[in-house]
Amino acid sequence: MKQFWYGLALLLFLALPPVRDLLESVMAFHMHMQMLLLFVSGLLMEPFFQKHFGGVFDKYNKTGLPGVVLFLVILLYWMLPRTMDEALEIWFVELWKFVSLPFLAGVPLRDSWKKMSQTFEIVVFMILMVIFSVMTYLYIFSESTLCNNYLMIDQQTVGWGFAFFVLCIVMYILLVLFTDQSQYFGDDSEA
Repeated sequence: MKQFWYGLALLLFLALPPVRDLLESVMAFHMHMQMLLLFVSGLLMEPFFQKHFGGVFDKYNKTGLPGVVLFLVILLYWMLPRTMDEALEIWFVELWKFVSLPFLAGVPLRDSWKKMSQTFEIVVFMILMVIFSVMTYLYIFSESTLCNNYLMIDQQTVGWGFAFFVLCIVMYILLVLFTDQSQYFGDDSEA
């Protein structure tokens, strides 16, 4: 239950006008910090929703695939440059960001992660790697600004942030594929 309060406190902290204005003033902070922390707040709040609305999760997210698809749709939506601009200019799009990232991306992904096999987890990471690679190319090599509210250098910084995420995902996939994970998580067959 503590996780829920931490997640809610993080969400409310990010919604404070000075914090919100600071994080949205720089494109890299907006994309890689504010949006990521909103997502993390949803991850932290998931056990509360699982406890109180577990039947809904069991009915609609039995295999974990619907939750992952919802997460990917929300993620792709918020990576579009136009949606970042609209979040700065239209109040209800900003509100949608504060609702969709925690509750429609963070909560479903944490619920889904427990239900997925390791192979499916690797597939999700590979999908993220492809998405982030496309975003890296788009933001770094675009000849014009994609977001009207930010400078070209801000856009390129976000692109390099995506490149860093791609590198981290590649290293994680290699780690999982070439190490014995039963040393860290135990082997169910031994029980």
